[in-house]
Amino acid sequence: MKISNELKNVSDSHNSQQSNIPTAYSLQPAASLPLLFLAPMAGVTNSIFRRICKERGADILTTEFLSADGIMHRNARTQQYLNFVEEERPLGVQLFGGDPERLAEAARAVVDWVKPDFIDLNFGCPVNKVVCRHGGSSLLRDCPTLEKIAQTVVKAVAPLPVTAKIRIGWDEKSINATTTARLLEGAGIQRIAVHGRTRSQGYSGRANWDVIADVVQAVRVPVIGNGDIAEAADVLQHLSTGVAGFMIGRAAMTNPWIFSEIRSLLRGDSLPFQPTLEARWELIRRHCREEIELKKNEAAAMSSMRARLMAYTKGFPGARPLREKISKVSSLGELESLLLPIVEENLQG
Repeated sequence: MKISNELKNVSDSHNSQQSNIPTAYSLQPAASLPLLFLAPMAGVTNSIFRRICKERGADILTTEFLSADGIMHRNARTQQYLNFVEEERPLGVQLFGGDPERLAEAARAVVDWVKPDFIDLNFGCPVNKVVCRHGGSSLLRDCPTLEKIAQTVVKAVAPLPVTAKIRIGWDEKSINATTTARLLEGAGIQRIAVHGRTRSQGYSGRANWDVIADVVQAVRVPVIGNGDIAEAADVLQHLSTGVAGFMIGRAAMTNPWIFSEIRSLLRGDSLPFQPTLEARWELIRRHCREEIELKKNEAAAMSSMRARLMAYTKGFPGARPLREKISKVSSLGELESLLLPIVEENLQG
């Protein structure tokens, strides 16, 4: 895979850090192929999973989203969400909230605390507990506050880049992605990811890539498209939108290799990359081991992994009864007794 100048700039920037704020790097894509982003997902994209996706072709990573209040408390749980290793760079920290000054203060604290490569502002989360706090996609209905948040955070962490993620609007009657994107660009936001659904859609229905294409035409900053990239071939029908990259979320939970598959397809490889069942099992076992090591409690780690295991084993032989059994595993040994016979049978076949 050809490494973009963006990635090199970040590496050079990190190596030369001399202050509390990393040297700014350009977010303008310089690669011949679109950049691939792992979407931040609550309860999913911790450091372990981010590294798994990075190793399989993801270019840009972002932490799970954090509230401004959570950052200011600087508790152990917040630290866990912010932990990352150097191999994850370029990496951004995603923040949400409805108070411009509070968000700016939190952003400065993050820069001082963990020195990310960029700050990302969440204006797209549709979850009620975020929206009711005037965060996430709630701000799509309050563009003056959205703009003020962007301006204040950009000023607070300069010269560190600030990016943003939005949805196309609150509902079908108020699609305002081009207006929102122009306001964000004017406020100094340097890259905009657009999820092609409204807040009212949640994660149902189809993503509207025509609106994403309109945003590309409306602004000069790079636009990243997000929504309905379920498999590698899906990117081909959206290349004409002119997006600078693709953001993949739920599909990566099932298949972290999707990044390598997309890259292979875009390069025109005659045999696009596909992981074997054995490779998928090795990944599952590795992920479980690292979660156990992180939590220092095997039962707790395996309990937290159950949803991940459900996703990972999608497409395995006998997947439906297998998932029912996986929902009860409490040790890696139990999981091995379930999956190893399937893998070995597949190898013999």
